Amino acid sequence: MLTLQNMKTKKEIVVDWISRYTGVKITSFGEYILLTNFQKYVNEFASLNGAKVDGKDKNMPSSTHNNITIINFGMGSPNAATVMDLLTAIMPKAVLFLGKCGALKKRIQIGDYILPIGAIRGEGTSNDYFPIEVPAMPSFSLQRAISSALKYNKTDYWTGTIFTTNRRVWEFDTKFKKYLKKVRAYSIDMETATLFSVGFHNRIPTGALLLVTDQPMIPDGIKTNKGDHKNSKLHDKNHLKLGIASLREIIKYDNSETVRHLKF
Repeated sequence: MLTLQNMKTKKEIVVDWISRYTGVKITSFGEYILLTNFQKYVNEFASLNGAKVDGKDKNMPSSTHNNITIINFGMGSPNAATVMDLLTAIMPKAVLFLGKCGALKKRIQIGDYILPIGAIRGEGTSNDYFPIEVPAMPSFSLQRAISSALKYNKTDYWTGTIFTTNRRVWEFDTKFKKYLKKVRAYSIDMETATLFSVGFHNRIPTGALLLVTDQPMIPDGIKTNKGDHKNSKLHDKNHLKLGIASLREIIKYDNSETVRHLKF
């Protein structure tokens, strides 16, 4: 067993820590990873596939079926960076984030999907991995697989830039809202830019499919407990199914092409 005294490399640390955070042996993870902020997604994944939920008492509960593992890593960019660092213990073939976001354009409605082509690094966490000039971008081929899965399931989507922030309560900050209009992002969240950046840093192909759950730029569109419960009931299960379908699309073609958007 590794101890603090004999762990000398990042690899040794993450191999030890991933089991501590998830309660899962390193050999039990799938090669393809779904990431979520919500335990409901993990429970639903387990229910859909007749699988068990692992690590219910741990920081990052998960479930695994047919070489796909879904992990609830919590909320915010520090947790996003942590899970992407921990995943270097297994070096998955693809990581897909099933996140939720707020629309910054009036034409984007609750229940719509956004396939991000990039993310603006407004969170700060990614600065520990790259200079600010380095863009946060997903794996192109992974996003292409998601697009194919959406098309096959006859689901429309928006594509554009996501603004990632550490701020959770900003809806009445006029100055910040004016800034968001200037950057022309399509939506806002708290994880995507960090996941893309740390995934790139760690040489892990990473993508995202975001579900729009609120419209924070307008007073009537701000998320409430009642509204969130209603929208989750309407859209969460389909969001999860699309994520599973997207990874299956990748698995299907895994032997013929890489999901990396460049050679690391």
